Formats: sequence, structure tokens, C-alpha cells
Amino acid sequence: MVNKIYIKHIFYIFLTRFVNLTLIFSALIFIMNILEELKFFSSSNQIGIGYPVLLTILNLPSVLFEIFPFIILISTQFFFIKFQNTDELLIFKNNGINNIKIISFICLLVFVVGLILITVFHLFSSSMKNNYLEFKNKYTNDNKYLAVINENGLWIKDKIEEKFMIIHAEKIEKNILRKLLITEYDSDYSIQRNIVSNKAIITSNIWNIKGATIIDNKGKREKNIEINIETNFDYIKINSLFSNLESLNIIELINQKNDFKGVGLNVSDIDLHLYKLIFLPFSLVIFAIMSSILMLNIKFKKSPTFMLIVGILLSVIIYYIFYFFELLGSNNKIPIILSVLLPNIILFLTCLIGIVNINEK
Repeated sequence: MVNKIYIKHIFYIFLTRFVNLTLIFSALIFIMNILEELKFFSSSNQIGIGYPVLLTILNLPSVLFEIFPFIILISTQFFFIKFQNTDELLIFKNNGINNIKIISFICLLVFVVGLILITVFHLFSSSMKNNYLEFKNKYTNDNKYLAVINENGLWIKDKIEEKFMIIHAEKIEKNILRKLLITEYDSDYSIQRNIVSNKAIITSNIWNIKGATIIDNKGKREKNIEINIETNFDYIKINSLFSNLESLNIIELINQKNDFKGVGLNVSDIDLHLYKLIFLPFSLVIFAIMSSILMLNIKFKKSPTFMLIVGILLSVIIYYIFYFFELLGSNNKIPIILSVLLPNIILFLTCLIGIVNINEK
């Protein structure tokens, strides 16, 4: 039976390293992000320092969430550096706690941290990101138009010069809108005409509408007309408007997936994001195991800085491994779930090779 005092000590040392590194990375993110926000507002003389600071704070949690795997990896390194410097590994071994048990305790703690991250922290960070995007949109040139997808289809509010349009389509098939209704207004929001059609080609911002019925403000109808109308949207832009998935929590992601399916939009990016969230605790555990093996297998006589540099380089390599498989998934080269599972499986198998004879270290 392992003494609970030892377990608490392991948990305490690891959590303090994790919290300290989280604070350090938060400070670095804040500094880098506030420079970007200051640049964004540089053309506005009416905006003080308060707005960039606020936007940076709102955006910080979502950026931090993306780098938690690497924070876990480096936290594990600092954990073993501390234990190696104080010879606590030898003390633990003399009391029946070998290296495998230490790693298993770390993995248990990391898994719990991962569950907290994808529930509590992600809910918080997605809400902050949503507020960030809404607030920043007020100061962009795109705030004059809006696109929303719900159970009734795609809705777009658009403005071209002094003309406003409300556009509704029930389906999107690649670069084609189906069952389309466009209502045009003047600057006083008086209806000028309605355009009804079963097909609009939206490969560019000049939409080609086929077989349209046009009803003007006097009730006059023209049927089976082919017309072109100018908008601020094409197929690529419509898809990109819904690409910032960091602003949605898990429930909102599932709802948006259902809405996207209803109108015919591709949901692979949403599936990829959902699977990454679901498997995050397991990914964090793998990162912790890899870092533990690195620290226990490589005897370093030099400064611990050398090991930290190795850890950072390892983080970069792992990032590109995950990125490569995500690209394969998003481009439909492999199933979405495999694009998330395969890099984790590869890294886990690598860990199994490295964990051989770990207790002799």
C-alpha cells in the first residue's frame, strides 16, 4: 500500500509546476497578443489602451487552451528536474515507489486535469472567445453584414452601397444555394423587391440567379428571369464565417454540426474539433508519459536548461505530427476520427518502447 503522503507530495509538486508554467505562458501570450491588438487599433485615435487590454484578456484563455499539451510536457520535465536535484527519486524507490508508479500517479493527475480542461475551462474559454469576436467585430469593416445558420437554413444580412438585403437559403450544395429568397431594402428600410429562386451560383460575389421570380414594391411579377446580383459573399467567405470553432462550447458545437448538416455545409472541421476535445485528456497523458521517459532515460550532467530545450524541440515535432494528420482529416484523405487517433497511437507506441526497464533508471 503506497503511503498517501507520498502521493499527495507527487500531486503537489506537479500541480505547482503546472500552475506556475500556466501563469508564465499566460504572461507571454498577453504580451504578444496585446501588441497585435495595439496594431489593430493603431488607425483609431479614439481608442485608448483599455480596449486592447480587454480584448487580450478575452482572447487569452482560448490561446492558452491550445498549448496546454505542451505546458503538461514541460511541467513534467520540471517535476523530474526537482526530484532529481533533491534525490527524491531514490527516496521514493527505497520506500517501494518505483518510477512506473510515479509515472502512473502523474498520468492519473493529468487525466483529471484534462477532464477539467474540456469541461470547466473550455466552457469558460469559448465564452470569452465569443465575447472577444463580438466586441472586435464592432471595429471591423465587416460589421455591416452578418451570416447565421440555424434550423431554418442560412440567413445573411448584406449591404451594397445604400441597398440592404436579407437573404435566406434552405440548402447549400457546394457553390450553389437552393430555395433562395432575397428581400432588398433601400436606405430607409422600405422593401424594393423580392427575388425567389431555386438556384443561385455563388462562386464569386456576383451571384448568378437562375429561374428567378422577381416581385417589385408594387406587386408586379416577372417570372423565369436570370439575373446577377452583387453581394459581399461567395461560397468561400460563407464557410469561413463559421470557421472559428474556439468560440463554441461542446453543446454549441454539436448544435452547429446539426445546423450545418441541415443546410448541406461540410461538418468535417466541427467533427475534427470535437474529437480533439474528447481525446484531449488521453493526449495530455501521452505527453506526460513521453516527458517522463525523456527525463528518466537521458542522464544529464549539464544544466537542466539542456533538457528543457530538448523538451521544447520535442513539442515542436509533436505539434507538426498532429498538424499533418489534421490536414489529412480535413482534406478527407483519412477518416476524421483517425486523424485524431493515429498521432496519439503512434506516440503511445513510442512511449511503450521507451518505458522498457524504466524502473532501473
